[in-house]
Amino acid sequence: MTTGDEKGTSGWARAERHAWLAVLLVGLAVGFVNATSGIIEGAGEHWIEPVVWEGTSAFVIIGLAPLIGRALRRWPPRADNLPKFALVHAALTVPFSLAHVFFIFVTREAAYMAAGARYGFFDDGVAITLLYEWRKDVLVYAAIAATYWIFHSVAERKETAAQPPTDQRIEVRDGGAAVFLAPSDISHVEAASNYVEFHTAAKTHLVRGTLASWEARLVARGFVRVHRSRLVNRAKIAALKPTPSGDLEITLSDGRTVVGSRRYRATLAASP
Repeated sequence: MTTGDEKGTSGWARAERHAWLAVLLVGLAVGFVNATSGIIEGAGEHWIEPVVWEGTSAFVIIGLAPLIGRALRRWPPRADNLPKFALVHAALTVPFSLAHVFFIFVTREAAYMAAGARYGFFDDGVAITLLYEWRKDVLVYAAIAATYWIFHSVAERKETAAQPPTDQRIEVRDGGAAVFLAPSDISHVEAASNYVEFHTAAKTHLVRGTLASWEARLVARGFVRVHRSRLVNRAKIAALKPTPSGDLEITLSDGRTVVGSRRYRATLAASP
């Protein structure tokens, strides 16, 4: 059964832990290889310098990795939001890189000062140094985001496969309570910031998660996306009325009306 979180309450947390462990192991391995390569190639005036360089960088990247995982949870890639997804995460590489640069600047300068030496991190100029580090950090950010997304996707597939086929009810976490809803009782589902609203005749249940993750589970149960923030149970559609703007006014069997976006009219018409 599914739970109220995006990939399941425990499944999501477990996927994030596993993703972070993967980042940790890869980060340590890359840092070790780079540091030992620097020692062998004679980088710096002392063998400890490559160790300090790679160690400080790996430490902050591993520490920032969970924040990238959270950003991916907040702005996941979906077929209908790829431009926004790309812009948001491209923008997030800037604070990620600035945090990375600030940490390594402070720690390396402190280490060199303690040894009575000078590091000179910005000797080539602040702008050129920030640009140099940012282009590398873009690749690091992308690799970490991809790692988290792979673990999230695997966890979701496992949870979906583990659902008992004889029980078609959907388990949602409304506050601290587990509620079991039959798909036939749900008229429509709407995104609400970091939550999803499940509308039934009796009550609206507020569940933490994303509409995209619930859509993957509900499409096979007769739900269709009619708006970027809304799914509708096809069995609950009583009437469709085009609006002057080209959108759709969808009347449900309980008399409520919701708006369907014109970009999803073809999907609605093609759905069984």
